[in-house]
Amino acid sequence: MKVSTDACIQGAWTPITDNVTQVLDIGAGTGLLSLMLAQRNNNIQIDAIELEENAAAQATENVNASLWADRINVINADVTKHVFTKQYDMVICNPPFFNNNLLGNDAQRNNARHTLSLSYEALLAVLRKVLTPDGYASVLLPAAEHVIWLQLIEKSGWSMSQILKVYPGENVAHNRVVSLCVPQKSVATEDVSLQIYKQGGGYTDEFTQLLQPYYLKL
Repeated sequence: MKVSTDACIQGAWTPITDNVTQVLDIGAGTGLLSLMLAQRNNNIQIDAIELEENAAAQATENVNASLWADRINVINADVTKHVFTKQYDMVICNPPFFNNNLLGNDAQRNNARHTLSLSYEALLAVLRKVLTPDGYASVLLPAAEHVIWLQLIEKSGWSMSQILKVYPGENVAHNRVVSLCVPQKSVATEDVSLQIYKQGGGYTDEFTQLLQPYYLKL
């Protein structure tokens, strides 16, 4: 599975507040987000749950080869059926996001990119069970899908405390959104933005500063 720029932005930008010690990474893939969070904060323990067996095996290999293997636990399971024995201060998720789209021939890719294995309603149900009352969830979605997610969050009595709008370049609409979702109603939302490419090519200073700790060539 490829490493996406969007996921790297999510992993680098998502705040880790002082009260966070237990983190759940839903749909961990090859472990990218868990590894980024572990690199950022030495005080957190991470459970990284991944449905697809090959991806979970790759995540385990990547974690074991890292400096943070003692703080990341990879779980190969369906998050909607797994019995969690604790709650989490923070959840991070880059969920499947294509609704009502034609499927390809690759079943693994379909599960990773389409809402077949984890619908937004199912994701919210999991968040309700695993988040502490003061916890928060970081969710990355395309801009159009974020609108659907926002409606579901507000209908459920939750709120978004912060929204990051990601712009690929100048004078174009944002195409990705990272939202921080909290189990409280009518929380004031702070909107921030990040532009990846500057006009004429090359990364913006803001993008470079955010991702430099994780990219070898920035």
